[in-house]
Amino acid sequence: MSASLPGTRELPASQYDLTTYLGRVRQCADLSDPRTLFTSSVGLQNAKELLTNYKLGQIQNMTPELWQAKKVVDSTIHPDTGEPVLLPFRMSCYVFSNLIVTAGMLIPGMKWKGTLGWQIANQSLNVAINSANANKSAPLTTAGMIKSYLMAVSASCSVALGLNSIVPRLKSVSPSAKIILGRLVPFAAVASAGALNVFLMRGEEIRQGIDVYPFTSEPNETIHAGEERLVATTSLGKSQKAATIAVSETAISRVVTSTPVMVIPPLLLLRFQKTALLKKRLVFLTSAFALPFALGVFPQRLIVNSDSLEERFHGRGGENGQVAFNRGI
Repeated sequence: MSASLPGTRELPASQYDLTTYLGRVRQCADLSDPRTLFTSSVGLQNAKELLTNYKLGQIQNMTPELWQAKKVVDSTIHPDTGEPVLLPFRMSCYVFSNLIVTAGMLIPGMKWKGTLGWQIANQSLNVAINSANANKSAPLTTAGMIKSYLMAVSASCSVALGLNSIVPRLKSVSPSAKIILGRLVPFAAVASAGALNVFLMRGEEIRQGIDVYPFTSEPNETIHAGEERLVATTSLGKSQKAATIAVSETAISRVVTSTPVMVIPPLLLLRFQKTALLKKRLVFLTSAFALPFALGVFPQRLIVNSDSLEERFHGRGGENGQVAFNRGI
């Protein structure tokens, strides 16, 4: 993200008010805008140079051109490494990367082999997205990633196959209710395994801790009054409690993200013509519309009181004793 660019002057966090849910939704809509995927390497470099000039004080005020440059950089560059996130695993590509896998999991009446295949494909995609967008303060080893992947796949397949075998045997449920429950089995598997996947893939963060930084709030003409901004580039240290908060909220956001995509299309398809084309259109439209609302539930930069973390951080926060850290996406 733009925070990784050189220069001592801080860029405003957003042109929207990130202290409100609607402001975060609008910000997430920018981050997940698929049009940024078409930015060339030259275009990305130009955007980075523009923002660097602002941070060096060579440009005094934010302009529409600068906001567009920040949008391109923030949707492309990882905030911890300063390197581009691999294109298929960016949030701006999430709708497309997830389209075929989600549509496949929603195929009604699949046999166990099909269920296993699509659950494995989904967890493989989740592992890649979680790894690419995680906080990089405590990267997971290759061995740890393989172990976490196998556990996540086992969990999702167990839930999917287990529920698929249980639902038809329910005696106190009407046939129509069984059909609805059967359509929601993929959601149960994806939601539970998706949350577990986050904890497994980012467990090293909880064990080692993640970097936290002091924060301040300074209103000016380019940002909303009271909006928090990072003003220190030197970490206060690694906090396990901060990592637990970050990973937990990301796990919850994964469930929120999968809910509309895995619930609305299968229920609508019960009433409309069940064609593969309609299914993919429903999945695409639902995902494209719902993604910013799901991502905006929690801010990406979390702010907590330093006294709520380990004792070594007490009294070391910025304004109002607050510290901040990257939650990851």
